[in-house]
Amino acid sequence: MNPSMKQVMVIGGGISGLSAAVDLARLGMTVILVENSGSLGGHAAQLSCKAAERCVACGACMVEEKIRQATGDANIQVHLNAGIEKVDRRKRFEVTLKQDLEMQHIEVDAILMASGFAPFHPVNKPYGYGRFENVMTTLELDRMLRRSGTVKRPSDAEFPRNMAFIQCVGSRDSTLDNLWCSKICCGAALRMARCIQSRQPGMEATFFYIDVQNFGKNFHTYYADTQQQVRMIRSIPADVLKTADDRLKLSYFDPDTQAYQETVFDMVILSIGLMPSESTRNLAAMLNIDMDGFAYARKTPIPLPKGVFAAGTVLEPMSIAESVLSAGKAASDIFHYLETSSQI
Repeated sequence: MNPSMKQVMVIGGGISGLSAAVDLARLGMTVILVENSGSLGGHAAQLSCKAAERCVACGACMVEEKIRQATGDANIQVHLNAGIEKVDRRKRFEVTLKQDLEMQHIEVDAILMASGFAPFHPVNKPYGYGRFENVMTTLELDRMLRRSGTVKRPSDAEFPRNMAFIQCVGSRDSTLDNLWCSKICCGAALRMARCIQSRQPGMEATFFYIDVQNFGKNFHTYYADTQQQVRMIRSIPADVLKTADDRLKLSYFDPDTQAYQETVFDMVILSIGLMPSESTRNLAAMLNIDMDGFAYARKTPIPLPKGVFAAGTVLEPMSIAESVLSAGKAASDIFHYLETSSQI
């Protein structure tokens, strides 16, 4: 059977799933795109454009084009509010799909896992998340920027005069056994700080970090310029306390003075790490895949059953652009797999 006559199920309608679906459809295959939420785009669809004077290649605009391409392609069948209940492997994969309380049984020739990541939940970290209104995650701040274009303190709707960005919240944390770097956090937070400064002149930003990961092809130029605009402190704060006037006091070890310091901010933004999602864990169990392979810190390739592929942040933390490239590779691998199997 020719690969163009076969069906592929793509599980996950985020940027990697959408990209792979579009590429597979262009190769002539029928794609069953399954998304467990009520809309396509995943986390990427919630991100704001972070351009200041010019485009900073954050990738936020890419997802809208992928959604348009996927929903406009007759070879792609989109199933929203749908989840995988069971997968049986015979000659083909027999997938039981639950959608709006109804069960469907679909046969496919290959499966692509593109179920994305889960953001780390920082409620148990010592930064007051969930207790202090003006402590937010980067994803929450991104949604605020996308919705209104500016940043205001949730507690009183006032513009912040200064903001602290704390990196590696849930990443590179041996106490949690989360040893991996989430890769995208440094670039996202610094672009966000610069974007807010361009829209709200006078806002001071401080960046607390372990080290700054390279991001983007013009990283060195952009980072050198950013260091002139954002105060960089190579230290991770010990805790965050609320002051009597509804501000936030950070305690941290200052490497320059070699002493503990306290600084007060109007808002604190937590760069939360990327975690393997629960849907990925469930799907892996159905496919008899060792979940240790999805621990992000793993350095060797993940062993996958024949006919099963993976793309995007299922594999490891990666940017939007990297997710699109990963999806393209997966689509190519699937095509060649089906081409080979059709000749047997």
